[in-house]
Amino acid sequence: MHGLTLPEVRETLNALAEVLGSGRALWDFRPFDRLDNPWLAGYPSLWRLLDGLPDNSIDALDLDQALLCDTLWPALCADLASNGRALWDKSLFLWQLPRHALANDALDALPNHDISRFSAGIKGRKWQQISRFANIVSLRPSPYPYLEWCAGKGHLGRLMGALTSRPVLSLEWQQALCIEGEKEAQKQRINQRFLCKDAFADDANVLEKDMHALALHACGGLHLTLLRHGVKAGTRAISISPCCYHLLNESDTDWLSGSAKETGLKLDRHALALPLNHALVASDKDNALRHREISWRLGFDALQRTLRGADDYLPLPTLRQSQLAGSFDDFCRWAAEYRELKLPDDFDAAHWLSLGLGRQRLTRRLDLAAHLFRPMIERFLLLDRAAFLLEAGYSVSLYAFCDSNVTPRNALIDARR
Repeated sequence: MHGLTLPEVRETLNALAEVLGSGRALWDFRPFDRLDNPWLAGYPSLWRLLDGLPDNSIDALDLDQALLCDTLWPALCADLASNGRALWDKSLFLWQLPRHALANDALDALPNHDISRFSAGIKGRKWQQISRFANIVSLRPSPYPYLEWCAGKGHLGRLMGALTSRPVLSLEWQQALCIEGEKEAQKQRINQRFLCKDAFADDANVLEKDMHALALHACGGLHLTLLRHGVKAGTRAISISPCCYHLLNESDTDWLSGSAKETGLKLDRHALALPLNHALVASDKDNALRHREISWRLGFDALQRTLRGADDYLPLPTLRQSQLAGSFDDFCRWAAEYRELKLPDDFDAAHWLSLGLGRQRLTRRLDLAAHLFRPMIERFLLLDRAAFLLEAGYSVSLYAFCDSNVTPRNALIDARR
């Protein structure tokens, strides 16, 4: 378990902010919006390296942060040196959460716990996440009832109730899920009740001092709301795993902690989503379809900019897989109709597809450079949350509750008063 101190967190936040600010050109842009390379002049060696990468090597690099960093680092350092800039601390780009000693232990393998009945109907990886989170949090039992935030069907709360014999209040806004959860709690004879409320509503602020708040993968604004309510109420224990940092309310435009605010770093929604951007582990067929879709979207984007006389990206809705089985010509005609654009009589699909493939080649390489900064941005986000709790007088631990192959969003912030 990795206990944090406020001076340590502030020092790290400042170091992260300095490098993120210095390297902003490499990550603070939207590749789909670009028709050119926005940082070519400042990082020519890095671009030459990226430009020379075989297309079939890019996904593998994107999946392995250490390999990505080792591959790009010499060229990046050469550009920094040629510009007379200080070299960055490579360890910041390779940061990984410290793993809890039990991160690999599933509850199914533990003695004295008949918990197999709780996994029914839960998919394998989801059950691994729930059971490992519950296993680790229950090792430091609190004498307080649990409040399960954004509970869904209440799987986590039900398991925590079984492991600790503490009562559970599960907050969930979808009534159908509350009804299913209550039925399951009665079936399993767990002291769990549901409150059907929107977590953002004023009357959903049910946190009290003598409670232990739980949230597994609460999206951006939801876990921020929980932390604010918990600190205001002086809630004794808070154990959360944040997720989807970019899904925020309009009011959530600044950092939680004074420590993060003092760095002066600003991140917009696009930057907040960067830690979630990873190449997918998928079949060759699925990867081929994904790359085809991106090239088609970029090809049509080049077309629509010309048709509209407007140099900005125009999004399209989600495609059906059957659409990708057709031709690029058919796709353009569908997209033009959807966007109420008229194709010219001499429309040449091959020309625009060629432009789309060229732009895809560019954006995949721009993404690789931006993805160097994923661990730094996520670390800053996690430490902002941890600093907020430390500033409020909590003792705080931060660690991985499971391996990243179970879920990449594997951070657990555990705070106790």
